[in-house]
Amino acid sequence: MGRNSEPNSAPFWQQKSLSEMNKEEWESLCDGCGLCCLLKFENIYNKEIYYTDVACRLFDPETCRCSQYSNRSQVVAACVQLTPKNVPLNPGLPATCAYRLIAEGKDLFPWHPLVSGSKNSVHTAKISAKNRVVSEDSLAAGEAEYHVVPWTKDIRSNCKKV
Repeated sequence: MGRNSEPNSAPFWQQKSLSEMNKEEWESLCDGCGLCCLLKFENIYNKEIYYTDVACRLFDPETCRCSQYSNRSQVVAACVQLTPKNVPLNPGLPATCAYRLIAEGKDLFPWHPLVSGSKNSVHTAKISAKNRVVSEDSLAAGEAEYHVVPWTKDIRSNCKKV
């Protein structure tokens, strides 16, 4: 309740921490950008993260979703399932990620589906990997390092302007 005894009308992500959210709220935070499903490299000297256009073999580039979401960790051992505890420790989450934003005490961007009301707004805003990636299965060993792409850096730098 607010000061004037009226219920708080703010959306749940402004009222709750990640650990306070129920499963439905938690899952709805995912905007469907697919950037977490891309292979990334970390510069060991400055800790900067470099994104590639190489997606996990389970990633569907048309829907921008995992094709085996419910059992992804069993199929891909390296898949990191986000939890309220590990979100702040995951440098590979993009600056636009709702989980990261909430953990940092920030609000969601206007294009986020929970704000815009449209599941496609993340794609319309060009914040997603939709139809911009290749599957890791299509590459030879060691080839991914040649797939570092500038458009993910553009997303991070332009996310404040959207």
